[in-house]
Amino acid sequence: RVEGRVMYHGIDLYDPRVDPVEVRRRIGMVFQKPNPFPKSIYDNIVYGPRIAGAPKSTFDDLVESSLRKAALWDEVKDRLKESALGMSGGQQQRLCIARAIATNPDVLLMDEPCSALDPIATGYIEDLMHEIKTEYTIVIVTHNMQQAARVSDRTAFFTAELDSDNDRRTGLLVE
Repeated sequence: RVEGRVMYHGIDLYDPRVDPVEVRRRIGMVFQKPNPFPKSIYDNIVYGPRIAGAPKSTFDDLVESSLRKAALWDEVKDRLKESALGMSGGQQQRLCIARAIATNPDVLLMDEPCSALDPIATGYIEDLMHEIKTEYTIVIVTHNMQQAARVSDRTAFFTAELDSDNDRRTGLLVE
């Protein structure tokens, strides 16, 4: 069930006339738990552009560019045809970021992108966010206040309260 609206450039993304493929091209998503596709590293990156009809002749450059932006190229350049599932958790999360930016989205949504990672991998992801924030609008959800302070230009704190009218939780902007 969906309630409310999510507005993007004045368009409600929940409107049934909105093309979900176009939304996915313009808004990239990185989930809390790394979720590489059970494909090669290369095929993970080109998955979105392939669906969008990008010319195959651009794929090699796109893979390298996306992996460089995700600070992963040097670690995987010699094993692009290997399964992404064989990578470490931090590498998988950076691969998911590379996959998300391969479609050149306007916005990158990140839901607790470091919660499943060790401190070193978290540092890589945070450094990466600093590097790419000039190219993408990044919206990150985190419960880690220190991380929010480290990676954000603007921060909003929300809380949840029980709505006594219909017994549901609603997010409220606190600060």
